[in-house]
Amino acid sequence: MVQEEFEEKKKMIEEFVGSKGYRSMSVKEMAMVLQVPSRDKKDFREVLDALAREGKISIDLKGKIKPLPADVKVGKYMATQRGFGFVRVEGEDDDIFIPGSYTKSALDGDTVQVLVKKEGGEGKRREGQVLNILERGNSVLVGTYTRSRNFGFVTPDNQKFTKDIYVAKAESKGAVTGHKVVVEITDFGDEQRKPEGRVLEILGHVNDPGVDILSVIKAYGLPEEYPDDVMKQIENIPDEVEEKEKAGRADFRDLQTVTIDGEDAKDLDDAITISREAYGYRLGVHIADVSHYVTENSPLDQEALRRGTSVYLVDRVIPMLPHKLSNGICSLNEGTDRLALSCIMDLDFQGRVLGHEVAETVIQVDRRMTYTAVNAIVTDQDPNTMEEYRDFTEMFALMKELADILRERRYQRGSIDFDFPETKMILDEKGRPVEIRPYERNAATRIIEDFMLMANETIAEDYFWQEVPFLYRTHDTPDPEKMKRLGLFINNFGYTIRTQQGEVHPKEIQKLLKKIEGSEEEALISRLTLRSMRQAKYMPVCSGHFGLAAKYYTHFTSPIRRYPDLQIHRIIKENLHGNLTEKRLSHYDKLLTGVSIQCSATERRAEEAERETIKMKKCEYMAKRIGREYEGVISGVTNWGIYVELPNTIEGMVHVSILPGDYYYYDEKTYSMVGERTGRTFKLGEKAKIRVKDVDMMLKNIDFELVEDDDYEQSEDGWN
Repeated sequence: MVQEEFEEKKKMIEEFVGSKGYRSMSVKEMAMVLQVPSRDKKDFREVLDALAREGKISIDLKGKIKPLPADVKVGKYMATQRGFGFVRVEGEDDDIFIPGSYTKSALDGDTVQVLVKKEGGEGKRREGQVLNILERGNSVLVGTYTRSRNFGFVTPDNQKFTKDIYVAKAESKGAVTGHKVVVEITDFGDEQRKPEGRVLEILGHVNDPGVDILSVIKAYGLPEEYPDDVMKQIENIPDEVEEKEKAGRADFRDLQTVTIDGEDAKDLDDAITISREAYGYRLGVHIADVSHYVTENSPLDQEALRRGTSVYLVDRVIPMLPHKLSNGICSLNEGTDRLALSCIMDLDFQGRVLGHEVAETVIQVDRRMTYTAVNAIVTDQDPNTMEEYRDFTEMFALMKELADILRERRYQRGSIDFDFPETKMILDEKGRPVEIRPYERNAATRIIEDFMLMANETIAEDYFWQEVPFLYRTHDTPDPEKMKRLGLFINNFGYTIRTQQGEVHPKEIQKLLKKIEGSEEEALISRLTLRSMRQAKYMPVCSGHFGLAAKYYTHFTSPIRRYPDLQIHRIIKENLHGNLTEKRLSHYDKLLTGVSIQCSATERRAEEAERETIKMKKCEYMAKRIGREYEGVISGVTNWGIYVELPNTIEGMVHVSILPGDYYYYDEKTYSMVGERTGRTFKLGEKAKIRVKDVDMMLKNIDFELVEDDDYEQSEDGWN
């Protein structure tokens, strides 16, 4: 049975079981009612088993098929180090809290069936109990091996996996204490028994160079090598564009064309042309035509979907597409003919799109520019740089002029910009961090952001009104309950957020961020506001993008590194050629839901892996700086201590037990730590001088202690 047919039958049976007149029946009875032929009985049983695994139906001990009760949900279990956990249900905003005694030995990442025992509301989470573990999330883990005389055990790197894994000596592959290993769980154990497993691979000793990053790659299941059929397919892809491939395409090679990227970038998937016209501007956003080489359902396409996205770790890139494509034929390299899918927009002097055209094109990039060089021209007007690129300075000035107009236009409609600094990490030849600093956005990075956003919006609106199956980038309005809690909190600082029927307009968030700019509470309120937002995702339905205050939005501009972009390129090109028949429209209707779920999941995986490697290298960097003193800002306050962020983006914790001069308690209303006797407070946004106390490489924790100024002495009356 093909996948599409399998999914259709699942949907049909799920609807049948959930229908109003349905009564519980056995497999045999249901097969008779649905008139399943004898030859299809095996497939029918597989469909039922799949629905039961997914928690969409239940099959009791007597073999009766029943619908799930309304208070039973299915979701992903997220464990904590403290024994309790949460269940995230797809499509629901709030997680379900699972107390430690009700987890039924569920492990992090398991798909579980959960009974909701207490409903939430008024700032409280729902509470539940795990009924069944439907599917184990992690059967393969990465951890550190410890050898005993007749056996060994593996301590997982994932701190949410709170149990060690027992490994018999015969299953250890000769691992010794301190080895990083990949272990397969063969028996998950229960409340009384530890899981058992066998070592699949020894990655190296915990202190060996590169083993730390390799451990993250293995832990997140990031694919490294490409399958043989993919490598065989790319052998037939040329290194340069052939003449026959240019036929029928619009020829833009005579236009002055540039790419603008970071110094290290090798996968260049967007190029820009721009000209001033009587009506305003003509902006060309030219995107690498990846779909020309990655055809639907080919091994390359299947592997790209499996990966979903390129992953940018601190010391390497794990590309979605092989280097021959990502850095070669698909990359818009300087001085070479390249195939592109271009969005040409005519804009007036207010930044409104008067009209646009999407076309298959041939382009040639005149200069490969960096953000640093372009910023030196448009911001600093550095004479040496301007002289070096004298043939392009007029072009860059025009780009900045239009980008400023587009940004102001977005701002006026309410677009939100959380400008938290990203981390730039410099490593030596052995992968050790030698410098960590914030990655600064500048005028050049904003130019490219503004132009890409414009192209994405234009394409999304075009295909929305054409009523063609499409993949959108959506960002839903925040949960009213979370907005209510945020509103109550910011009232303490004299700020308000206006809502209508519990909903907030993005402009209100924007106004708030503007008001707090430069204040002590800016970091606190910005972070809490961001946490009150929903997560952006891919959807086959256009529901708008709250953060951008955009009705229509998609991802069109990065098909080398994002599968959704590649997917919609395919749809666009079929549409341009008039090939979107009813059959093809139906095909995409069925396909896009699965693609959106897969791409949203791989995006989250990539983000988590990237964060993990950054956290790891920050710990490694600070481990060599124990005892040093730095100045930072209090970035978080919790029951167990305060977090201090340094100017280089590194964050550490000062435990509540070592806060000076008093016993402190956490005031959740003001998000501050308060001294019981002295009344001294520690609040977000305040400056703090710290000393690096300790680094735990296993837990990836950095511990600070406060350094008191000499003139800050304790008196009988408390702190002066």
